[in-house]
Amino acid sequence: MSLRINDIAPNFTASTTAGEINFHEWIGDGWAILFSHPKDFTPVCTTELGYVARLMPEFAKRNCKVIGLSIDPVENHGKWAKDIEETQGYAVEYPMIGDPTLSVAKLYDMLPAEAGDTCEGRTAANNATVRTVFIIGPDKKVRCMFVYPMSTGRNFDEILRTLDSIQLTEKFQVATPVNWKDGDDVIIPPAVSDEAAKAKYPGGWTTLKPYLRVVPQPK
Repeated sequence: MSLRINDIAPNFTASTTAGEINFHEWIGDGWAILFSHPKDFTPVCTTELGYVARLMPEFAKRNCKVIGLSIDPVENHGKWAKDIEETQGYAVEYPMIGDPTLSVAKLYDMLPAEAGDTCEGRTAANNATVRTVFIIGPDKKVRCMFVYPMSTGRNFDEILRTLDSIQLTEKFQVATPVNWKDGDDVIIPPAVSDEAAKAKYPGGWTTLKPYLRVVPQPK
């Protein structure tokens, strides 16, 4: 199965460091980020998990839960979490999914069907494609996907910025330009006519081209 933007995020039941969960029930009526790791006790992922732990108040402000996944049993995650806190300075308090049968990784198209059904004997290199971030909306649809190589640490400031953009554009029917940050000007999409834009933005906007209209970020 190949996942695309606006597909329903596949549901599953799995063991996590916070107990067994049904993924869709766990998401509830808010946003969620699922980010995956090829194996426990890997160096780049250790830094990522610690940084995400540091960012948890920011995700909470955005009504967004975070959950990790690694191709190892849950009991290994607990041991890894101690290393993460020791080296990164932040405790991992969000849940981590154990995926020793590779079922969730396959469900999310991160591993091929022929990958087998056990994590035993597999290395991080075997699981190199399990390095994906999924942003999932309250409607359980996949809103964004990032895929990184093992050697490159993920930029969670960018992931947070992307979440801000998705939430803003959904609420106000705008688009965000290149390198946009919260508070910057935004774009009125071509689907919004000038007549409709006048009602939304009585203060007016700047027209650079008929298809490129810039307006201060709505609040």
